[in-house]
Amino acid sequence: MGNRPTIRLILVGAIFVTFMIFMLFWLPQGPPSPATRAPGHLEKSTPNVVVKDEMLKGEVVMPKLGNETAKAELGRATWKYFHTMMARYPEDPTEEQQETLRSFVYLFSRLYPCGECASHFQQHLKKYPPQVSSRNAAAGWACFIHNEVNTMLDKPQFDCTKIGDFYDCGCADDDEVEEKGAKTTGEKSHAEQATTKAKTTGHDKDVDWDAMNAVAISKEPPMRGG
Repeated sequence: MGNRPTIRLILVGAIFVTFMIFMLFWLPQGPPSPATRAPGHLEKSTPNVVVKDEMLKGEVVMPKLGNETAKAELGRATWKYFHTMMARYPEDPTEEQQETLRSFVYLFSRLYPCGECASHFQQHLKKYPPQVSSRNAAAGWACFIHNEVNTMLDKPQFDCTKIGDFYDCGCADDDEVEEKGAKTTGEKSHAEQATTKAKTTGHDKDVDWDAMNAVAISKEPPMRGG
């Protein structure tokens, strides 16, 4: 009879231990935290990365692209992206914005998916560095480079005063919004001002194609990392 309390305590202890083991090891756990899923992904601070000149103007990263159909499709899509980006670039960019565009163009020339195309583009950049001082300078430079590539490929030349007919930058929507705002204030809209100095009647009214066509393709003063 004296052993019954001892046996009872042992049974209670065993039940408690079993319950704790179940709670710790068998009970379904919630999803792991982001830090657990990707160790090192979440850090308290990200070190500042300085893009050095050798990184911007290094060798081409991508291999040769042998599929001619894929190469042609890639080229058409890239030129549309390239000209649209230049047409929407700030008219009076800050120094940081200028450096951002310049760095992008050089890194783009290293990472373009067609390796041999990227190599040719780098050769053009050595002769005609990116012009980033204004929207017109950037858009004019992009059209000039496009024509340099076309010359190499024996393709027709673009009339840079009409390039907006081929690449719609979506600027018309910006003009409509601006015109509505101008009506409420009685001020002359940017689009109305642009018509006095632009030839195009297409969507790219806020790009001064006359000024763009007259841009001298020469090396601009180097900036940080340039």
